[in-house]
Formats: sequence, structure tokens, C-alpha cells
Amino acid sequence: MGGVLDKDGTPEASAPKTKVEAKIIEAVQRREVLGSSMTAFNSIILKFPKIDESFRKCRSTFEEFDEDGNGSIDPQELKNCFHKLQINFTDEEIDDLFEECDINDDMRITFNEFIVLLCLVYLLQKDPAAENCKSQIGVQNLKGTFETLVDAFVFLDKNKDGYVSKNEMVEAINETTAGERSSGRIAMKRFEEMDWDKNGMVNYKEFLFAFTRWVGIEDNDDEADKQDTDKDDEDV
Repeated sequence: MGGVLDKDGTPEASAPKTKVEAKIIEAVQRREVLGSSMTAFNSIILKFPKIDESFRKCRSTFEEFDEDGNGSIDPQELKNCFHKLQINFTDEEIDDLFEECDINDDMRITFNEFIVLLCLVYLLQKDPAAENCKSQIGVQNLKGTFETLVDAFVFLDKNKDGYVSKNEMVEAINETTAGERSSGRIAMKRFEEMDWDKNGMVNYKEFLFAFTRWVGIEDNDDEADKQDTDKDDEDV
């Protein structure tokens, strides 16, 4: 991705940095041919509570993948589960996917990173025979949620190049808040929350990470719950 500007000042998408990123872009663009059912950014926001609920149901699946119970998933644990469930990914592809989702480069996948990983697995999984595998890992029931996320990204990506630019984000927000003085500021805030590498373009993975924050999925949820429980115990 990156720093080259188009004629209208919008950054052009350059070559993907990794093989898995290239596959994600290709999968998104295939989906973009179908268009989006979203008509406004507000229609995405209205789905936040339902998506939040769906994400939280993945906690038991995450704990199943976390074989040693240390609160994160390492590369071998991920491979073990993929192989056990016969998900159609090679070891190299699993490693690439792990690296893509390990946003902190600490060789462990936390819960919100796991959510993003599941979304990418769903997008990249092309084998119709793998439907049973999806069901076993608990993501088949999340098909509607995953489709909503892809649909939302397609709505934002107006030129269908697999990336969302600042101009596209402003256009999407303006479709909802046309005439409101704050619409540009809202669009920029949302865009900055997505563009974590600050290169002026947002890919699907960045969008997913921002979305987990927007709906309230944070890695410190469990720690906060634990602190609340400890406090309650002290008050008893």
C-alpha cells in the first residue's frame, strides 16, 4: 500500500506487502463485484450491538484454541486446531495468517486479534466442502456477521480497489450527514481510527481491527471483569 498520490490527491494503493494481504485484496474485490446492501454509514452503526454480541460468543472457541490456557494463541496452537478441524490451509498459509493478525508482533494472538483472524478465514475460505469445518469451530453461526462486515467495507470502498481512502470515508459519512458541519470531522476521526499504519489507505484487516474497538471488543475486557469480581469479593 501506500504513498503515491492519484490526480485528485487520494493515495493510490500500491502492491500488497504480504501474500496473504494480496489474497485478502483479491477476495474483497471479488465480493465488491456484487455490490453492497448498505445505504448509509448509520446503517452500519445500528448493527454494532448485534455484532458485539456475536463476537463475544466466540470466546469459548478462542478458549478451545488456547490449549495451554494462557489467554492467547501461539502459532502451533493455531496449526493444531486448523489441522484437527481440517480447515483447508497449508502450514505456510497458517503462518502467514498468524503474522497478519499478530498486530503487536509478540507471537501470540489475543481475543480481538482472533476475531479478526476468524473474519479473514471466512473471507479466504473458498472450499465449499469446508462448511462443516466452519460449523465445528463455531463460525458458521457467525456467517451473517461476517457478511455484514464485508458488506460494510464494500460500501465504504467506493472505487472498488480493495482499500478505503479519506475521500471515500468522507463521501460515506456525507451520505448520512449531508449538510451537517461536523460530518467532515466525524469522517476524519473514523478514518484515523482505521488507518493504524498512517499511510492514508485502509485495507480490510485494518477495518476489522477498528471495528472490534467500535463495538467494544477489547483485550482488557477479561482483566476488567476480573478486577470487578475481585472488588465485589472485597466488598462482601
